Amino acid sequence: MTRIRELDALRGFAVGGIMVVNTWQYVTKQSPGTLDWTIQALFQSRFYPIFSMLFGISFMLFLRGNSRWALLSRLFWLFCLGKIQHLWYEGEVLTDYAFYGALVLLPASFLPGGPPVLLLGLVVVVWGVIVGGGVWLIPGLFLVGMGLYRLRPSRELLLPGFAVSALAMALLTMAYADTNDWKVYSVAALAGAAAYALGLLLLLRPWLSAVLEPLGKMALTNYVTGTVVIVLAAPALNADPTRWSAVALAAVTLVVQYLFGRWWLTRYRYGPLEWIWRCLTRFRVVPNGLESGRDQNRPLPDPGVP
Repeated sequence: MTRIRELDALRGFAVGGIMVVNTWQYVTKQSPGTLDWTIQALFQSRFYPIFSMLFGISFMLFLRGNSRWALLSRLFWLFCLGKIQHLWYEGEVLTDYAFYGALVLLPASFLPGGPPVLLLGLVVVVWGVIVGGGVWLIPGLFLVGMGLYRLRPSRELLLPGFAVSALAMALLTMAYADTNDWKVYSVAALAGAAAYALGLLLLLRPWLSAVLEPLGKMALTNYVTGTVVIVLAAPALNADPTRWSAVALAAVTLVVQYLFGRWWLTRYRYGPLEWIWRCLTRFRVVPNGLESGRDQNRPLPDPGVP
């Protein structure tokens, strides 16, 4: 089994968007301005749905070569890592991902075929929108990702899917500006996530994929270290009323993470936290060097998380 490079690139894209939004959200906003409106309308809540669907796909990829007991172990240790991260970052989502992964993905893995899982996922997403959006959308998005993996939709659907979702995002975002209805906002965010994901897959070229893949392959490491940077920089960020420093910090952090990830992955198969997570899952030390004989561009599958 080899990595699916498009998924790594898409995951890296989501990592970047999440870093921008998390940094902006951590700053006190006494007088919201154009930057705040732009991030809220075009970035906020647009990237974690991508990550959630990818988590559902990754669940199926991991299941191809492992038992469901191994999946439970993986989710248990993800929950533990989330509890550790919660010590300095209350907004962590690792515990949510672990909990909902065990709650919905594991039972759904017994369902036959893709259509039932996809339909169930869409129903749960609608329920999530009704009850408040946000974290309530995660279980449904997990199931949507699992269903899409099983269905393997044709690439010919990328362009029409992008056109429909982009139009829906634009119309719903304008509707939210008039109504201030958070249900409308949640649906607009989901449409935006679909548009961004499909648009990236349409535009993806080798050079762009090479930039995004290191961020995606080390998603757990980048997500956790990104929150450390945010918390440490919070006093300086709150001293800037324009909040452009938050955007600048996110950009610099992503550049550093890309450069470090590119350097690291020429020497090791998994990122630092990804390796620790894998060792905990298997209760043994997993070889991490590239000298084991495998091509460094074709490591073992490692789904990764946000």
